[in-house]
Amino acid sequence: MSVLSTGTGALVAFQRALATVSHNVANVNTEGYSRQRVELATRNPTNYGYGYVGNGVKINDIQRIADGLATSRLLDSGGELSRLQQLSSLSNRVDSLFSDSATNVAGLWSNFFDSVTALSANAAGTAERQDLLAMGNSLATRFRQLDGQLRALDAEVNNGLVAGTQEINRLAGEIARMNATIGNNPSAASPDLLDRRDQLISELVGYTGGTAVDQDGGMLNVFTAGGQPLVVGATASAVTTVADPYRPERLQLALHSQNTIVALDQRTLGGSMGGLAQFRGTVLDPAMAELGRIAVSLATSFNAGHRAGMDLYGDMGGDFFSVTAPRANAHANNTSGASLQAQVVDPAALTGQNLVLRFDGTNWSATRTDTGALATLTGTGTALDPLRVDGVELVVSTAPPPVAGERFLLQPTGASAGGLSVAITDPSRIAAASPVSGSADLDNMGSGILSGLQVTDATDPTLLDDVTIEFIDAGQYMVGASGPFAFTAGQTISANGWSLTLDGAPEAGDQFRVTGTSARSGDNGNAVLMSNLDDARLLNGGTISLNGAMGGLTTMVGSSARQAQYSADAQQVIHDQAQAARDSVAGVNLDEEAANMLRLQQAYQAAAQIISTADTMFQTILSAVRR
Repeated sequence: MSVLSTGTGALVAFQRALATVSHNVANVNTEGYSRQRVELATRNPTNYGYGYVGNGVKINDIQRIADGLATSRLLDSGGELSRLQQLSSLSNRVDSLFSDSATNVAGLWSNFFDSVTALSANAAGTAERQDLLAMGNSLATRFRQLDGQLRALDAEVNNGLVAGTQEINRLAGEIARMNATIGNNPSAASPDLLDRRDQLISELVGYTGGTAVDQDGGMLNVFTAGGQPLVVGATASAVTTVADPYRPERLQLALHSQNTIVALDQRTLGGSMGGLAQFRGTVLDPAMAELGRIAVSLATSFNAGHRAGMDLYGDMGGDFFSVTAPRANAHANNTSGASLQAQVVDPAALTGQNLVLRFDGTNWSATRTDTGALATLTGTGTALDPLRVDGVELVVSTAPPPVAGERFLLQPTGASAGGLSVAITDPSRIAAASPVSGSADLDNMGSGILSGLQVTDATDPTLLDDVTIEFIDAGQYMVGASGPFAFTAGQTISANGWSLTLDGAPEAGDQFRVTGTSARSGDNGNAVLMSNLDDARLLNGGTISLNGAMGGLTTMVGSSARQAQYSADAQQVIHDQAQAARDSVAGVNLDEEAANMLRLQQAYQAAAQIISTADTMFQTILSAVRR
């Protein structure tokens, strides 16, 4: 009987061990599966007086082979990989908008200024004027299209956050239910259930980043990259979306806990949700702000040049472009209803950086949203002394006035590109002519030369008045009835909103005249000046031209996309290494399983032979008894 019992026990043990090996082989491609191993142990022996006789083998445990440290490293690398892949994917889409010749602004930008140059060659030409309006409209349309595409990406981020919260809540709820099942009887938790929980945690961390922490009773608590609890024991927190307090059209992730909703710090999020937030803050917003800064600078500088010219009707030029003013959005918790009216006054000082303006009841302060650094802010906010920061002036409302603690988000250029348009429709309103012209009297005896006549103040009411510059002698001159003034060769003479340079050696009685330009003039003086505005150093304190800023925008976006791609590629290597380290312990090795199967198969056959031997012994005994 003992031989039969030993053989039967061995047969059952080896059968179940073979089943475990088969289970490993079947799940070789199952994501997150940890190989299992049967732990065999001897049965309790029987004491026959002369000693203990063994009773064979039993299955002591089916062990799940896993390395907690390797699993933790894999979680960390997986969350970071998801963040960088999300960031890289969206950044590449922005890069394609600005680098592809079919969608970028560079080609139309060149066409526009080429049309200004063509107008300067034939200032009175109807075709050239019509072409300039057409190119201006095409350029403005491209700015609006790009702004629209960027805003569509912003909406995609919102959709991604909404979809992500649904998955986060589903995964967290399932993990909490598994924790409850495992916590009720940790020793009875199946290896497959533990694998399933680890896989769900890996997927959850892929959305939020973070880590899992062991709790007594076999449960695992899951926290976001910012340390916020998603799963604690058998309880799952609910993640939701809330409106940005400054920009209601944007959504943010928030944690719904104990009947309160707490907005998560978007800068500390990990996983794909963190990638969405980082893309919005480090790629999308800077691209929209810089595109808007270029649009504002183009409109401001071209309008200033256009206003300094004269159109075919004999009127001074007006604005050629119109552009959206800066936005100052009140925080959702502001109570006074106060508002800020903003306008760009100095494109050279314009940075495009979003700023948070705070009022302490007496003074205002400004901090950058990306770094938190203080920005230089002057003025009191009144109409006579407006607040001034980074080239923007702001007038604070007085009815109602703000109260202490209120905040506003200033977007100097973030919304500007979408509002760029051409302000005129009549080609005859293009101010190609210089409003004043200068000439030397034909009877002049000296060698005086007039040059460099330009408008310095287009709003001067006496700009178009005829003015005579007459020399009393070689060293003195009169400007109309004003003077006399000392003369030095090469000096600048200014009056009535214009300036010019006089060189050479005029003699007594020599006269130079500055007169207003007549209507329907073919003068091209102002068109020549406007054609060179793209190369004028008007930005960053007069150090960067409009062309330079346009090239810099493309480079900035491309650099961000490449950096994100490089980081994602590097993290992929790190993640692959972490996966290999985990698989080296917990992964299924088919060669090893094949060897185990052959070994267990032989053991199974041997156990069957034991049973056959026991049967032979029984038959011998029965035969002896029958005799």
